[in-house]
Amino acid sequence: MATTRIMPMHMNRGKTLLQSLGARTDYVMNPDKTDGGLLVSSYECDPASAEVDFLLSKQQYQIITGRQPKHGKDVIAYHIRQAFYPGEITPEEANRVGYELAMQFTGGQHQFIVATHIDKAHVHNHVIINSTTLDCTHKFNNVKGSADLLRDISDQLCLEKGYSVITEPEEKGKDYAEWNAEKTGTSWKAKLKKTIVEVLPGCRDFEDFLRQMQEHGYEVRRGKHVSLKAPGQKRFTRLKTLGMEFTEEAIRAILDGNDASKSRPAAPERSGKNGKAPIPDIAFLIDIEKQLSEGKGKGYEQWAKVFNLKQMASAMCILREEGITSTGQMEEKLAAAFSDFEQASDQLKATESEIRELKKLKQHILDYGRTREIFAEYQRRGRPDDYLETHRAEIQIHHAAKKAFEEYKPKRVPKLKDLNARLSVLSGQQKSQYEQYREARKEMQRWQAVRQSIDSSMNRLEKEKHRGVSR
Repeated sequence: MATTRIMPMHMNRGKTLLQSLGARTDYVMNPDKTDGGLLVSSYECDPASAEVDFLLSKQQYQIITGRQPKHGKDVIAYHIRQAFYPGEITPEEANRVGYELAMQFTGGQHQFIVATHIDKAHVHNHVIINSTTLDCTHKFNNVKGSADLLRDISDQLCLEKGYSVITEPEEKGKDYAEWNAEKTGTSWKAKLKKTIVEVLPGCRDFEDFLRQMQEHGYEVRRGKHVSLKAPGQKRFTRLKTLGMEFTEEAIRAILDGNDASKSRPAAPERSGKNGKAPIPDIAFLIDIEKQLSEGKGKGYEQWAKVFNLKQMASAMCILREEGITSTGQMEEKLAAAFSDFEQASDQLKATESEIRELKKLKQHILDYGRTREIFAEYQRRGRPDDYLETHRAEIQIHHAAKKAFEEYKPKRVPKLKDLNARLSVLSGQQKSQYEQYREARKEMQRWQAVRQSIDSSMNRLEKEKHRGVSR
């Protein structure tokens, strides 16, 4: 999974606001760390000039609110680090996860850049979030629960995409080294998980499981929660702290699946929409052969087989709930879900594109007003070279604004008040469309997982049929 951390950024001593922002964005977008810059994405800003885009919003914030920055005290941006377990995610997917994390965490109200670093053993993201909102009226409120919210969003994204998560983290949190030790098998919890995975396939029931854990040297403590303690371990470890797949309920469910005389527990359900029947959850199947080739053991293989069987059962439940009786109907559902996703994606992109264009126009309007007097004085003096040299930046900005107005397709440049009103409407529209986009993506992925499970089931039946014929 991804461990997360959020850190406020302040102006560096002896540096300007632009220099302070540039120092951090230059570091995270280092081409040597981001595959030549290919692993950088952004929201409402250009990665190449992110620090300038951030600065412009802060200048507008000062104009609107009248508040001036306090050197060393004001938070100019927030830096999020998100580190993934080695080999569990591709750099491209990590960047997409980081983008979704930043989008959900900020609610789409702040500019940000996401840079994925691949210079370490573990792929990790650096996210820089502008502390000033897009409408330039207020700043991000980093309250006490912000770190918890960030972790929850990251965990949910990882669960949706099939990556592992840390359950019930300690109050103080875990740094990467501590978390990695647990994942690589050097912690008590990791060793306990490994033993459970090895023991489970040969157990008849939960009592037999506890007995075999005792034979492996673990002390068992019963009560409201079952806990185990290894030789030399100081404290007992509750099963429920090991993760969803290691709770007492999950272990009992797996053991029920091992015993052919017992019925397999139903797949967990989630509420349906518009009064429809609850729809079973489903995840993509595990590529067991690939996992074994990467060093997973026999215990993991048995667990993965049970997991895949449950997903196949969930797929059948979904087909039954939807009244689907043929492959063609299933493909139609998938095609419709994919079409809805593409439509939601196109609508969101169109809105984001309009927002970007209007923001550029808004900046030109502000620049024009800010530089108008300087340009008028430049013309009044007969355009002397010394005045041009002194005010070259302002005059160039003024020319750029006038050119933008000339190229503006509606020809009539809107008033700033009308422009802000339109941006406000688009901002609300963007939030709504982003939720529709997420729901459409989930539905598409659900039907992709259903098709994968059904295809796998049919392949198994075909292999067994051929096996029977060969005999």
